[in-house]
Amino acid sequence: MMSRRHFVQLAGLAAAAAARGAEGQAGFRVHETRAISWQPAYYNGWPTVARRANGDLLVVCSGGREAHVCPFGRVELMVSHDEGHTWGWPRVVLDGDLDDRDAGVLETARGTLLVTSFTSLAYEPIMAKTDGWPEARRLAWQAARDRLSPEARKAQLGQWMIRSTDGGLTWSARYPSLVNSPHGPIALRDGRLLYAGKELWTGTRNGVCESVDDGLTWRWLAEIPTRPGDDAVEGYHELHAVETTDGRLLVQIRNHSRANEGETLQCESADGGRTWSVPRPIGVWGLPSHLLRLRDGRLLMTYGHRRPPFGNQARLSADHGRTWSEPMIVSGDGPGGDLGYPSTVELADGRLLSVWYEVRPGSPRAVLRQAIWSL
Repeated sequence: MMSRRHFVQLAGLAAAAAARGAEGQAGFRVHETRAISWQPAYYNGWPTVARRANGDLLVVCSGGREAHVCPFGRVELMVSHDEGHTWGWPRVVLDGDLDDRDAGVLETARGTLLVTSFTSLAYEPIMAKTDGWPEARRLAWQAARDRLSPEARKAQLGQWMIRSTDGGLTWSARYPSLVNSPHGPIALRDGRLLYAGKELWTGTRNGVCESVDDGLTWRWLAEIPTRPGDDAVEGYHELHAVETTDGRLLVQIRNHSRANEGETLQCESADGGRTWSVPRPIGVWGLPSHLLRLRDGRLLMTYGHRRPPFGNQARLSADHGRTWSEPMIVSGDGPGGDLGYPSTVELADGRLLSVWYEVRPGSPRAVLRQAIWSL
């Protein structure tokens, strides 16, 4: 719980930052910001929004949670048929025996829906320190953990994908993907799918995979080089890619290496993803990022900003990602750093819709929030 004085101070910082962020972006305006998740008793985390060819919007997230780390996470899907004005009740599309986290979603050119996630045992160390917990909570965590033996739990660690060919009514069994990233793969103009990510449990590489059969199978394409002095295993995380109108591919990386720690790094490919430049800083503090090519060819990056003003920011590139604008403050009223992972779609009227997760003042639970804004 923050004090009223602290909240007012943060609100002032957010307003000042929003004014600065709008400089050079004459049309930038946030029209609406509101919560869209239906179950405030649960913690909702790490969403992705996508727009289908028929205009429907999809949001997936890790729902059903008690906290940022717990054994209860499951992947949920919500649908909007009216450009984000209203959202349907969440449907559980994946719920394994471990914590299912970080959901991404993509509609392919064939109309197939792909949803990505990964499983985690990060809650196990927490369970060694349950002294003082209410008995009901301790027993619930133990029951969730003990659905599997310790050996079986480790065998269930993985990076996963599910697939729907009927618009999300039914889903395949989960199958392993070679890498994971919060917002999942992208579709390329040549018909391939490209997945930029990290090997979480099966290796240590950061790189890109491709699928030529609509996401049924994936093959390793290329590793992303490591900048001299960096430790890519510990320092590079949560990649996302975009294809530019001049035929290049960009990947942005959440960086926790000592140099430029907390910033976004970027690398490029000019040969369809087979080789990549060495990651470089682009002058953006904040992470992780989501990349979108707008209808006019400009690139948009949205990313979490976990220091005052706590919230989410966006930047534009008019030169295919070679340079980026000053920040625009999409939201700046967060009470702390447990927020972010924004992703963005372009609506039919040209406005933008961003979705992220955020712990709100006075509650330990995170909600999904949405902003509708314009450039």
